[in-house]
Formats: sequence, C-alpha cells, structure tokens
Amino acid sequence: MADSTEEAVPAGWEKRLSRSTGMHYYLNVHTKESQWDLPTAPAEAASSQGPSQIQCSHLLVKHSKSRRPSSWRQENITRSKEEAQKVLEGYLKQIQSGDASLPDLAQKFSDCSSAKRAGDLGVFGRGVMQKAFEEAAFALKVGELSGIVDTDSGLHVILRTL
Repeated sequence: MADSTEEAVPAGWEKRLSRSTGMHYYLNVHTKESQWDLPTAPAEAASSQGPSQIQCSHLLVKHSKSRRPSSWRQENITRSKEEAQKVLEGYLKQIQSGDASLPDLAQKFSDCSSAKRAGDLGVFGRGVMQKAFEEAAFALKVGELSGIVDTDSGLHVILRTL
C-alpha cells in the first residue's frame, strides 16, 4: 500500500527526481514532456511528429547569470552573457569554416561535464532537456549544427548526431 503522504499522480504521468536540481518533476510518459507542478489531469498521448529520441553533442559556454556559474574548467565563471556570446560565436565560426570540429572544441572548451565525451549527450527523448535546448535539438536534421541556443545553463551550439 502506498504511503498516505504520497501525492496522487494522474494516469500517464510519472514522478521523477531531477539529477541536476534534486527536485521532483512530472513526466508525461506519452510525449516525454515534463513539468515541475503536479499535473491535474491525465496525460495526453503523443502526436506523431518527428522522432521520439535523438542524439546530440553540444558546446556550452556559461556566464555569470547561468543557473550554476561554475564548471570543470573554472570554479567561478564571471564572464558576462555578452562575453560568452562572443566566445561561442568564435567557436561557431571555426566549426563552420572547417578549421575545427564541435567535438574537438567541446572536449577542450565546453563548460559542461559532457566535455569528457567530446560534448556527446547520448540519446534522449522529449521532456529531458531544457525547453529551448530541446526545441532547437529536435528541429535539427542529423549532421546539422544549430545557431546559438540560450538556456538557463548558458549558451550552446548543438550538433545533431542521430
């Protein structure tokens, strides 16, 4: 029998624990979309638009207003958002010109722990990444590179790999 203090989660939703924040969120098992607030109705089924899972690599440049302004590269990130944008624009130009690859630059310069995997985030479905990141990633074709994507984590360039 369930603990009486446990909340009732409507059909089609799962209560999950966020690894990054330690807070609970709710996942629509059909669409893989998530939300922080307890759902009030059963989950809607997924529409048949696009793939349910993709794989991407990314290069993240954090700034002082990022959700967590520190990384494996730098304990206290103090650069402004504008400075982060200029840095990332420089990386993007190198990738677009063929002077460097996103995996090489991500391994050396990304502020994400995925740098040790050359920026590879693995396979993920909808509702896993921050909304702006997810929308940009799922809009890409395999092998396509995004422009600069702004999320709470910082600024990203995304390469869809699967």
